[in-house]
Amino acid sequence: MKFIRNLLAIIGLAAVLAVGAAALGYGQRLASFDPGFAKTYGDFAQRLLATGDPGVAMMWAIPVKEGLSPDDVIEAMKSIASARNFLFVGESPFYKQIEAITGEKYRYVNFLSFCDAQVGKQMLEYRDQYSGFMPCRIALVEDKEGRLWLYSMNLDLMIYGGTQLPADLKASALRVRDTLRAIMDGAAAGEF
Repeated sequence: MKFIRNLLAIIGLAAVLAVGAAALGYGQRLASFDPGFAKTYGDFAQRLLATGDPGVAMMWAIPVKEGLSPDDVIEAMKSIASARNFLFVGESPFYKQIEAITGEKYRYVNFLSFCDAQVGKQMLEYRDQYSGFMPCRIALVEDKEGRLWLYSMNLDLMIYGGTQLPADLKASALRVRDTLRAIMDGAAAGEF
């Protein structure tokens, strides 16, 4: 019995030491993270718990004002982007691809791409994996009830979600995030 008690005491001590070492290691690692990371992950966790879907939790979703056509929204996005020195670099009308493959009419789904080449270069100079965020995309989607929505990735996880970005890159990334959001908000409201 004494042997078992001593063995359990040793196991308990080892577990406490392991937890302490892990906490110390993580604490040092977390010290290099952006100060906004806790709020960003907290917001993401709230959206994830509310929806149960990580894809929904990491996206911005903005309903388009009733009465606006896809062409109205696209023209507004291009106009707002241009006014903010953001390039419109492409469009992929996904619904047409679906129709070509299936031979059946499909609801409107179009992916529009925007870019700031100088910021793109900064991102690539920092980390090649950031190419996956480029160009910035906004999806214009007709939902199953016929309502138009704008969707784009919430860039806060990239900006605040890990090790703090260099100050100049962070400032540029925030400007891109704010520009994307302004394009979406303005176009959804029908502003040109």
